Amino acid sequence: MEKDAFSGWMGIKILHAGPGYCTLVAAITPEMTNGFEVCHGGVTFSIADSALAFASNSHGIKSVSIETSISHTKPVRVGDLIRAEAAEQHLSDKLATYHVTLTNQLGETVALFKGTVYRTGREWVTN
Repeated sequence: MEKDAFSGWMGIKILHAGPGYCTLVAAITPEMTNGFEVCHGGVTFSIADSALAFASNSHGIKSVSIETSISHTKPVRVGDLIRAEAAEQHLSDKLATYHVTLTNQLGETVALFKGTVYRTGREWVTN
């Protein structure tokens, strides 16, 4: 997270992370809305994509997304606190698949995201 400028700029905070798993939150601000005064779909996609990145890289192997999709199920509004929970569904040497559920502060599902990553085989090196 310390080198992820985009997630920091989005105001994303990691609550829990472990092998193949990540839960994070982000608050929706007025700058994140579209012309309909609801949260832009790209914002919720980015929140889910960050959860995917943290979960898929949690095994210590550099992993990059190769396919993602999202279904928006409920409008997201300014002031909502979005929680994204990523859970590993499949893991192999080269590929892994994750489901990410996004909920609001009321526990209502606002989006469902699926991501597949390519596992490069290269380990993360920390300084």
